Amino acid sequence: MKNLLIIKLILAFLLGASLVQAQTLKGSPASIENQYRAAISYGYAFVKSARSVQDYVNPGQLVRVSPSRHLELHGVSYPYAVPATRQFLGRLSEQYHNSCGEKLTVTSLLRPRDRQPGNSVPHSVHPTGMAIDLRVPATPKCRAWLENTLLSLEKQHVVDVTREHYPPHYHVAVFSKNYETRVAANSGSRQGYAGQGYKVRKGDTLSEISARTGVAVAQLRQANGLRGNLIHAGQTLRIPAAGSSAGVGNDVVAANEFTYRVSRGDTLWRIANRYGTSVEKLRRTNRQADDSLQVGQLLKISKG
Repeated sequence: MKNLLIIKLILAFLLGASLVQAQTLKGSPASIENQYRAAISYGYAFVKSARSVQDYVNPGQLVRVSPSRHLELHGVSYPYAVPATRQFLGRLSEQYHNSCGEKLTVTSLLRPRDRQPGNSVPHSVHPTGMAIDLRVPATPKCRAWLENTLLSLEKQHVVDVTREHYPPHYHVAVFSKNYETRVAANSGSRQGYAGQGYKVRKGDTLSEISARTGVAVAQLRQANGLRGNLIHAGQTLRIPAAGSSAGVGNDVVAANEFTYRVSRGDTLWRIANRYGTSVEKLRRTNRQADDSLQVGQLLKISKG
């Protein structure tokens, strides 16, 4: 009788824990609104139609997400995301692969408003490219790892995660600024790469190496004299220490305002998001009539 009581108590505890987790993963109108407000605050554009996707890809507001040895794309019509979301996905997929021995599967990324499914909500952030849909793993071990990891990141306000059932998937919205802050804070403990070197492995990308080492892609490019994102297996990259001058030479810091020298590939949108301001404020401060920039041009950026 005593053993039966113990078993009942254990089952009740497990059931209670399962219900708490299910409630955490359930999502709510408030979480959807929170994602939407974050997208607005970041200045993200909501892509209206499939025909206009390239208007946001070409200036770099959206970047392509490609399959890798850690990551699989399944049925993804528009494989694009904002840079922070792609960086997050690169790191998460590597950790998942190392823990589970299988690829992390993405089922949706960017979805223009005219390609949203019938059951989507009006304030969905999929049209911005900040959200990811992930396939629910088949094995309990991998499912538990992924859910626990996402819930832990949600507690740190890095993501907002909901488990959807029609069809089954995890909807993950990445809060760019919170994620980038977390990466910067943890960069000192990232596997001791700083000041040493990183030997490029087959399938590596600069964005994955950036996520792994905590050093921005722009810093990696400048520290290694790279003009673009092309790297090759066997190549050794120099990894500058976090906060070092390598790769940060573009920024001349003042108290509340600093000057930024435009690099190749820069856009007002990317610069605004990098430094927590808005495109409109950059235009106004620098008397920019449009969004065109010239390499070497100096921009005033106000932190206030």
